[in-house]
Amino acid sequence: MLITPVSIGSPEGEKTLQGLLDRFQPADNSCRDAVSEILQAVRDKKDEAVLALCRKYDAPNLTAGQLQVSAAELQEAYTLVDEEFLDTLARAIERIQSFHEREMEDSWLQTREDGTIVGRLVRPVDSAGLYVPGGKGGSTPLVSSVLMNGIPAGIAGVNQRVMVTPPGADGRVSPHLLVAAQEIGITEIYKAGSAWAIGALAFGTETIPKVDVIVGPGNQYVTEAKSQVSGMVRIDMIAGPSEVLIVADATAAAASVAADMLAQAEHDPLALAILVTTHAPLADQVLAELDRQLPLLAREEIARTALQNRGVILIVESLDEAIEMANAIAIEHLELMIADPWAQVPHIRHAGAIFLGHNTPEAAGDYFAGPNHVLPTMGTARFASALGVETFLKKSSVISYSAGALAADGEHIMRLARLEGLGAHAGSIAVRLGK
Repeated sequence: MLITPVSIGSPEGEKTLQGLLDRFQPADNSCRDAVSEILQAVRDKKDEAVLALCRKYDAPNLTAGQLQVSAAELQEAYTLVDEEFLDTLARAIERIQSFHEREMEDSWLQTREDGTIVGRLVRPVDSAGLYVPGGKGGSTPLVSSVLMNGIPAGIAGVNQRVMVTPPGADGRVSPHLLVAAQEIGITEIYKAGSAWAIGALAFGTETIPKVDVIVGPGNQYVTEAKSQVSGMVRIDMIAGPSEVLIVADATAAAASVAADMLAQAEHDPLALAILVTTHAPLADQVLAELDRQLPLLAREEIARTALQNRGVILIVESLDEAIEMANAIAIEHLELMIADPWAQVPHIRHAGAIFLGHNTPEAAGDYFAGPNHVLPTMGTARFASALGVETFLKKSSVISYSAGALAADGEHIMRLARLEGLGAHAGSIAVRLGK
């Protein structure tokens, strides 16, 4: 059996649930030393190191002059994609743009009668680096990554958006990626991948600029590199394998549930697909559908491995129990395939994204609905949020005192400063008050 269903009240069910609650895994550090060496090489040798690694792993004949995608390559890309792609791209951009515009924060000031002014100044970072994986050597271009990372940065007002992506063996970048980038205003694109691309963005090279924020998915080398440069630059998050939890009742169609589990499982052998159902017969129906649909997938072996090793089907007594379990697990993608999903929204506390109803597969959120698909995994939805415009913003406090306001607050400020043993702090008030 592909997955063995378990009831939550059984010892097997409790063990399974505990495993889901404890699923957080630190980034795979098996490549830590290798990544550290790569980052140091890029820091020391800059373009020379980036080019050497690009030649070794991606494009053997790449030259220094080809590291940046040229204007000619950008222009040519439009001749290599079809009108249907351009139409879909335009529609996806409009949806994602429209959603993320609502996220923009405003600066604000608060005035007091004594002349004190305090507030918050919201400003974008100066520069952001967008990492876009190669996608099987460019044969499966991850256009959605360009949009989901680049559009919020643009809305935030980031002046310089830099994209890096590994070239194919021929030294070229997928025209679909190049067109997608240009359609959202990104024309500064470099042919670099893996940890050396992250290093180039973090430290800067003669060709690739240093940035303030690095976002985008990648393999374990990319993830480890982002972890190592975090603090020097802001990163979006350290993400684990993709995951979905489907809460389903008797109204759910087994074929749809199975299809959505497979959509998650085909990502990665470590992907996590969970079904929590109040309707015991659905478990066997879904298993039958998984057996039927699996052989139809191009990525059958990946999906099969994920389901066999990490797939979960839990049977619970009530919808309340299912929702409380979903909150405890704090999943990346939560699907509510139940009769009245909106009634449960007030009870959802922890989820990266919530998909409501039988006609809302997680794939809609990945590509087209509008909300960002860069989401917290491994239970971090308890405290973390999706990538958004705020990822590219920073806030500065604004404080202005009048003479009268400082006189009124001065004794209180000095009292607290002296209590903490910071006499110079108190002195900076006293000298202004003539004390």
